[in-house]
Amino acid sequence: MRLYHGSTVAVKRPALRTGRVNTDFGKGFYTTTDFEQAARWARIRRERARAEVAVVSVYEVDDALLSNEDLHIMEYNGATEEWLNFVVANRRSAALHNYDIVLGPVANDNLYATISMYENGQLSVEAAIVQLKTHVLYNQVSFHTKKTLAQARFIEAVKIE
Repeated sequence: MRLYHGSTVAVKRPALRTGRVNTDFGKGFYTTTDFEQAARWARIRRERARAEVAVVSVYEVDDALLSNEDLHIMEYNGATEEWLNFVVANRRSAALHNYDIVLGPVANDNLYATISMYENGQLSVEAAIVQLKTHVLYNQVSFHTKKTLAQARFIEAVKIE
């Protein structure tokens, strides 16, 4: 399986130590199966950092990794109550989990208002999920342990215009 990571540099050797704690699935190395999504993120990172380039790093991961029963893998299929509560807990830095890999939708800037309204008690979980399902939900695959991240083999770096 091909995975993509958007940044302002080529990431040939991904590391867990550089990730932020209060992200959707906690501290980890985030990728996606969608090249265009990674390219959008690379452009956003370039603008925020006022960097000169946007880069998508491409990795190959054996498909069997995601079905390895020796690994602790969590997969969220769409915007569900379980996913929403996990994202909110991680963004508050309250969810310390022991997953090796987490897969599921990205709680990006387009979803932030709905998630914030749920988090602040302005929306019920049911109403929040209905609103979230009206958005295009992009995916992410996050690595949270060195042993799984080591399985991501760097292929190439693609500069994005």
